[in-house]
Formats: sequence, C-alpha cells, structure tokens
Amino acid sequence: MWDDQFEGTVRPHLGFLPEDAPFTEDLDLRDAGLDSLGIVDLLIELENAYEVKFTDDALSMETFSTPGALWRTLSGLRTAAVS
Repeated sequence: MWDDQFEGTVRPHLGFLPEDAPFTEDLDLRDAGLDSLGIVDLLIELENAYEVKFTDDALSMETFSTPGALWRTLSGLRTAAVS
C-alpha cells in the first residue's frame, strides 16, 4: 500500500471526491475529478515529492486511472531511481 504522502499529494486534485470519502486502490481518478490539467500538475508534484522522473512509457491514461495503478507506476520509478 502507499504512504500518507501519496494520498496527501493526490487527494487535492480530486475535486469531486468528498473529504470524508475513502481513498481506495480502485477509485476512478477521472470520476473523482482528475482532468488533463490536473494530471500535469499531479505529475510535477509527484516527481518533486518522490524525486523521480516519469518516463515516456509511464505517461499514459492507464497510469492515472486509479490510485493503485498510479502507486504501482510510482513505486517502479522509485525502485529504478535507487538502483
């Protein structure tokens, strides 16, 4: 599962998700309010927070579809950065 920083970074970009609603692995981020401009802002915030760079193959709608998909991609980038 992800760390608190991840949820704290992603949640503000979800304008349609009530503050008390659960942030689950399979939450549809687009339905929760993440649009294309939000994806760009979120991408920059995640790169800065986790000191990674999203590769071209990680920049897909699939990556930004759910918190679970996004965390898996981010975790893979973090692992690659440490290696």
